[in-house]
Amino acid sequence: MVAKISVGSSLYGALSYNGEKINKEEGRVLCANKIYVPPDGKIGIPEMVEDFKNYMPKTGRTKKPVLHISLNPHPDDVLSDSDLANIAREYLDKLGFGEQPYIIYKHTDIERHHIHIVTVNVDEQGKRLNMDFIHRRSKKATTEIEEKYNLRKAERQRLDPDTPLNKVDYNAGDAKRQVANTVKLIMSRYSFQTMGEYNAVLSLYGLTSEETNGRVNGREYHGIVYSVLDENGRKIDNPFKASRLGKFSSLNAVHEKINRSEQNITHEAVAKTRRRVAQSLNESHSKEEFIAALKERNIDLVLRYTDEGRIYGATFIDHDTHTVLNGSRLGREYAANALNERFSGDNEVCRTPDIVEPTNPDNETNQSQEQQTSTNTAPTQQHQDSGNDYDYSLPGLDLFQLSPTVDADEEDFKRRMKRKKKRGQRPKF
Repeated sequence: MVAKISVGSSLYGALSYNGEKINKEEGRVLCANKIYVPPDGKIGIPEMVEDFKNYMPKTGRTKKPVLHISLNPHPDDVLSDSDLANIAREYLDKLGFGEQPYIIYKHTDIERHHIHIVTVNVDEQGKRLNMDFIHRRSKKATTEIEEKYNLRKAERQRLDPDTPLNKVDYNAGDAKRQVANTVKLIMSRYSFQTMGEYNAVLSLYGLTSEETNGRVNGREYHGIVYSVLDENGRKIDNPFKASRLGKFSSLNAVHEKINRSEQNITHEAVAKTRRRVAQSLNESHSKEEFIAALKERNIDLVLRYTDEGRIYGATFIDHDTHTVLNGSRLGREYAANALNERFSGDNEVCRTPDIVEPTNPDNETNQSQEQQTSTNTAPTQQHQDSGNDYDYSLPGLDLFQLSPTVDADEEDFKRRMKRKKKRGQRPKF
């Protein structure tokens, strides 16, 4: 059984997260201590917050008094609701939180049913409970519970350099874990030099990212959110803020990766990719043949289109050298404009500008980040975020705006079109 412990300051956020599961009929309350639960199970979040506050001091030094814990038995363990409730209570007792106000939920949003617990780590006098070596004590508690209930040992899945990268499948459930694992592997495995190149490789695996900028409570923030894409490149559900995935996915981490990549991408790696792209292009008479030839050399091509079906962006993902390169980095003949002119005779189907075309047949048409906009995304605060604190949706989201990401091919295309308009010429397509 795996236990995950998060410490935060937002009691309302933790309760709302679990309340949303209940509203979607993807969870229910198993039991509670010192918190009133109506017989029909329909809980008002404000009333629950007040119940918790009755056992918490109005002032105190503890800045993060909220504990949000998930207990995850092995998928093969068959446990009743009564078993799960008993396990959760015993776990809290072993940590020294058995007399605290708490509420225990069962989540059923994925096939592997699991438990979520919301409680606080301060007593009524404002004294902080013992949090020393909390993760070590938690591991000891889960081991004892596994032995008592004859449960299978469920260890955290560890990612290593050989872990395969798969497209995120939203319908398979546990989307947050899938997104986190995919982003972590991409960040550790690939080198890219712009946000556009980062989004190109994300799109191969059913993801896209958007930078966020705005002001909350008088403070400016700059962050990043991740969205899952469907087969048509459309965003599914609400995005995940980097603070919910981990520090490795934050905007700071991405920018640091970009800076390192600028130093680490060698001329030899670029030359190797250019040589195989050139070979693929020389033996191809159509765009489809070019894509297939690249695929045979373990290179994916992500193309971006205008409304009229014109190629305005091209990014090559080399899975051998693990480099992501806009076409213009390889040479003028591989940039978007050159590819568009070369393949302009193909029977193109007009595509909307937010669709990209990977060469992987299992990853058809993913959404390009350059054309995405969103007005229903919560602000991120990853600069101060430890990755364990709560950072749930905040009110006033209409104050939030997405900043545009820069793509070298797209910007070059716009500049050329602008110059031609000034000269009074019609763009040559």
